[in-house]
Amino acid sequence: MNKSELEDIGIKNVGEVYHNLSYDELIQHELDNGEVKLTESGATAVDTGIFTGRSPKDKYFVYRDPSNKYIAWGDVNQKVDESVFNELLEVAREQLSGKDLYVTDVFCGSSPASKRSIRFVSEIAWQSHFVKNMFIRPTEEELANFKSDFTVLNACKAVDEKYKEHGLNSEVFVMFDIENNMAIIGGTWYGGEMKKGIFSMMNYWLPLEGKLSMHCSANVGKDNDTALFFGLSGTGKTTLSTDPNRALIGDDEHGWDEHGVFNFEGGCYAKVINLDEKSEPEIYGAIKKGALLENVVLDDDGVVDYDDGSKTENTRVSYPIEHIENHKEDLMAGHPKNIIFLTADAFGVLPPVSKLTREQAMYYFLSGYTAKVAGTERGITEPVATFSACFGEAFLPLHPTVYAKLLGEKIDEHGVDVYLVNTGWTGGRYGVGKRMSIKDTRACINAILDGSIKESEFDTTETFRLHVPKTLGDINPDVLNPRNAWENKEEFDETRDKLAAMFIENFKKYQDAESEFDFSAAGPKLEK
Repeated sequence: MNKSELEDIGIKNVGEVYHNLSYDELIQHELDNGEVKLTESGATAVDTGIFTGRSPKDKYFVYRDPSNKYIAWGDVNQKVDESVFNELLEVAREQLSGKDLYVTDVFCGSSPASKRSIRFVSEIAWQSHFVKNMFIRPTEEELANFKSDFTVLNACKAVDEKYKEHGLNSEVFVMFDIENNMAIIGGTWYGGEMKKGIFSMMNYWLPLEGKLSMHCSANVGKDNDTALFFGLSGTGKTTLSTDPNRALIGDDEHGWDEHGVFNFEGGCYAKVINLDEKSEPEIYGAIKKGALLENVVLDDDGVVDYDDGSKTENTRVSYPIEHIENHKEDLMAGHPKNIIFLTADAFGVLPPVSKLTREQAMYYFLSGYTAKVAGTERGITEPVATFSACFGEAFLPLHPTVYAKLLGEKIDEHGVDVYLVNTGWTGGRYGVGKRMSIKDTRACINAILDGSIKESEFDTTETFRLHVPKTLGDINPDVLNPRNAWENKEEFDETRDKLAAMFIENFKKYQDAESEFDFSAAGPKLEK
């Protein structure tokens, strides 16, 4: 991209254009600009300021009736007038004009039939580094013929000083103009806005083509048995799909079409709070030159203290997927054999592993229950119970039932087994019980993937009516049935019923939809 092309999109008097720099060049720019610090592992570390998570209340789509009739308007997909978007587009253009700019061209989607070409423009080197890590890096030949399908102008230093007049939430704006294939970002430096912004767009484009877009990680075994791990931030998607015995397809965002599963991204975005080399050696080893740490605490020698959450609990690292030795090079695999829904239950009520019926699978997919873990969004300082449809409602421009219908069709067509795995609390609610051990969770996952869980004898829990194994390997049987893990059984029953009531209330919104989505009978049932 040259200066004249930037002028074509309204950016004037551009200085130097740093187009598709190499990692070595980007790192040198980051250091020269004083944007990052170098760690002893060779990774660079950046602070993203007061924005250490996404700003979901500041995300908007341009409203045009009836051309964007497919969008499910509401709190997640907020409307903004075209005139306001255009005014803030000019603010973004003015911010980027007269500056040296970093332009990065990438693909989203490893499937040739489904990929999109995305162009990012920023005045900050580390943001160019971030999207180079997170998306699929074109070959030199592909770059020579690159034509952008969608452009993101990241003017993070600009703010909307007239946000009250515009009827917006704050000075921050993350806006999408679908018809003109452009997004603008202002007021927040957080890199995750770029990543999740394009994920939202893929969640718009693909289902309209009959392809399922998914907030999940994926890996594949030596027998080509693909597994999907659905879950919100902090539930363990990255950790649990990174397995030395299985090839990683991707850790967060995928599509599923008639050929199988494919990664949207070319990198991983892992939480590093309390990162331990022994329990997560692959992720720990991926933090080297080319990796970009966010909001971690390090000493004068560049040694990172991963246990220090004083800046945020949402400390992160982005790295190219090549940093994981055991990854699938083409970032694609066949149809899944197993689907795992990950939830971090802050109430300590759900079992560590449950085998779901087809109806239960649809119920828990649409419910998308978990706890928002501290730091993933502004203002969240401790886990809060939440329901997020399809384990990613914040990124779904279409109605959740669109994605559920596609998932149900694919489960039926390919005979997929579905499990619910709780990576949250056991023996009591948050603050009383303890977090499930990674060792026990991995044992549950391994039993699913090698099929040994099917040899277990199962119990059915009360109220939630989940099918749980009586024994499973070396896991304490009292942990497998959560009521047994609580000292105070009456308190467990009271907490269980409270959570069940929350599930029932949340699911009422789907009972008014088409009858095929009324799976309420598969959910918890309170005794009258």
